[in-house]
Amino acid sequence: MIHQFLHGRKAALLLGAALIGVTACQADTETPSTVSQNIDPGRVIVTEAVEGSDIPVHYAYVETIDGLYTPIAIRKPDGAGPFPIVLFASGNGGGGMAWLRDATMNRSWTQEQFVEAGYAVAWMRYRAEVELAYHKYGELVQDVRQGRQLLNRGPLEYEDVISVIEYVKTLPYVDADRVGYMGMSHGGEMALKITSEYDGLKAAIASEPASHEFLALTPDDTAHVNPDSGLRDIESMLMRETEKVRKRIDLDVALERISTIDTPILVQGRNTDELQGIFRISYELLDESGKDAEWKTYEHDVHGFVYVQRNDEGTYAPDPVQLDIVRDSIAFFDRHMKH
Repeated sequence: MIHQFLHGRKAALLLGAALIGVTACQADTETPSTVSQNIDPGRVIVTEAVEGSDIPVHYAYVETIDGLYTPIAIRKPDGAGPFPIVLFASGNGGGGMAWLRDATMNRSWTQEQFVEAGYAVAWMRYRAEVELAYHKYGELVQDVRQGRQLLNRGPLEYEDVISVIEYVKTLPYVDADRVGYMGMSHGGEMALKITSEYDGLKAAIASEPASHEFLALTPDDTAHVNPDSGLRDIESMLMRETEKVRKRIDLDVALERISTIDTPILVQGRNTDELQGIFRISYELLDESGKDAEWKTYEHDVHGFVYVQRNDEGTYAPDPVQLDIVRDSIAFFDRHMKH
């Protein structure tokens, strides 16, 4: 018997009704509801309203490569579709369902513009970044031992996203041939990692991509090792100049990784960012390798400004630059996913 709990304000929960065709149950914050035994436990979906919007959110759990689950938060236009869908990633992983609910309630103006433009959308969470694992351990290899799955290493965060991509392609209201991805910061680097190994995306945006690991960049003394953990701290790393970045990357490794990318990618920069040189080099190497790549950079003070957040008054008030970047982002996906 499965029980569902909703923490926070009271809301109606439609347990999979909108998406998997089961009878809706009602639940509140005080009394758990018993879910019908007809529900597939691997497809339980919880729906709730979003403040200030008539577009509800559907929370689901997606099975990853090693059988564990990662949560996503889906919103879609009215109707049966099938719709193109864009998956959204922000920064490093972790935070689980609590992160998703906060992002949905407080950072979803950008996504709502996509829904109005005819796209289904989804926030994603994925496991935390593992320092240098991508560079050290290489491709994930699967085998079988005693009838069970055997892996040569643990799955990484970008591989969780690939599992999510494959999941949304099975949804009846999604056009499986029109799945896009938009990642910011570490999520932007994941756009490069994903498309280097996987051809299931129609188009991708790498927004302010912190792609130092993908480019095999050796930090200078503006980065340091955290003495408490022994892990690199790159938050203060200064990589504004493209010439400086080119001299510090392993060009052969970077180009080999880029060589397998066939997905159109828009790289978005931010003029005043400390890593602007990394953003720009990510685009330049794609372009020099003959890939379908575009570049646009913006003047803004906030890292991650493409994802508009509620202000202190609890409302969305995007500034002109944010309006521009969101329009540009939708236009990019329109070119590759609608025409």
